[in-house]
Amino acid sequence: MLEEPEFWASPRDSKPSSCAPDSTPYTGLVILTVQAHLPSLKPPPCDRVNTSISCEEVSNWKAAMLFGGLYLTALGIGGIKGSLPAQGAEQFDESTPEGRKQRSTFFNYFVFCLSCGALVAVTLVVWIEDNKGWQWGFGISTVTILLSIPIFLAGSTTYKNKIPTGSPLTTIAKVLLAATSPTCLSRSPSNAIASMNTSPMYPTQTTEDKEEEEEEKTKENLQTQSLAKGLKFLNKAAKNKPIYQLSTFSVEQAATMDTKVGSLKVPPASLPVFLVLFIIILAPLYDHLIIPFARKVTKTEMGISHLQRIGIGLVLSIIAMAVAALVEVKRKRVATRSGLLDSNDSLPITFFWVALQYLFLGSADLFTLAGLLEFFFTEAPARIRSLAMALSWASLAMGYYLSSVLVSVVNSVTGTSRDTPWLSGSNLNHYHLERFYWLMCALSGLNFLHYLFWARRYRYRSTTNS
Repeated sequence: MLEEPEFWASPRDSKPSSCAPDSTPYTGLVILTVQAHLPSLKPPPCDRVNTSISCEEVSNWKAAMLFGGLYLTALGIGGIKGSLPAQGAEQFDESTPEGRKQRSTFFNYFVFCLSCGALVAVTLVVWIEDNKGWQWGFGISTVTILLSIPIFLAGSTTYKNKIPTGSPLTTIAKVLLAATSPTCLSRSPSNAIASMNTSPMYPTQTTEDKEEEEEEKTKENLQTQSLAKGLKFLNKAAKNKPIYQLSTFSVEQAATMDTKVGSLKVPPASLPVFLVLFIIILAPLYDHLIIPFARKVTKTEMGISHLQRIGIGLVLSIIAMAVAALVEVKRKRVATRSGLLDSNDSLPITFFWVALQYLFLGSADLFTLAGLLEFFFTEAPARIRSLAMALSWASLAMGYYLSSVLVSVVNSVTGTSRDTPWLSGSNLNHYHLERFYWLMCALSGLNFLHYLFWARRYRYRSTTNS
């Protein structure tokens, strides 16, 4: 995916405020481009069709170079995704209803722009990598990030940079302490949060200054308590979203189907294009049709609250898993009727059937991701909003890791002496993928109920203060 450059944050900032670009993702992509281009840095060519000749893997310093490039790229993009949403959202005046509406629109179109970058990645870049070589795909991404730096810097004179006082590390420590210790959420004046200073001491202060500082401190303490509750809430309800394995198996399903569109043969790796296309279509519809209608019906400023939006996304993810199971049943039925159950030939069924599950998956991502970002931004203390943005991405990353663990667990449980594992074998037609999808559907349903239990007990910071 094509991303924006990352920026260094000073020790007193909650987000990037300087104009010194971080070269971490750029350096990582340069390393990957060089390794993909030079034959001496790659393993010897091999024929994957001819199984009698084993393919060699990179090792030693070549492997270190490969993983170093990948980790540097991931590290840089992680910083970008944590800081960029907070930087953009703070350009709007949150003290006015119009500013808050514009901020909500920003989060919708932030996800929209991410999808536009992903659209280029899964179409143009994938095609170039398949037909011209990996070095060209990495090279295009490297040049794109390099060009994005002056574009970002061109608007630096117009950016609003809110620099909170005090160290964000202190606030982070207090939030983690409050989230892990039940006694820290007490409303008592001896509260561990309330007893900590959040603002620096100045040599001379008038009585009015002290009153303003105390008021600011109280407000900051309430925000810290709110984020601590939010951390507990997200830990219990949002990190166990078991839908992420759907994308991997969907590509494998498409590889066994007819991927021709006229005379064009679509690479299975480009299948996520449906996901990003649906998000690109739905984001403007959500912002300009659904939200205004919801505001009229509910007579509220938001129309749909952050947690309601996340909940809708979880419901759509349940539907996506059910649709995926039904599509897999149809795919295997076609394979059986065509006598191709034991063959690796393409089945006489179009891969557009797989696009149905991406319709619901894309809708779920739009609701859940934008809802998580806005939830963390509005509920977090100002000085650690970038950290809060990073937590939303961390919860998504946790879902990917848990989904991989789930596949291993399922194979271990189902792979008894009499039965073969559900998700193992040389032919996808012999998998019990539909059973796995139904299992994921059930787990997604339990996850939604778990989320609903905690979401109904959560109280927004803005509501509490009012």
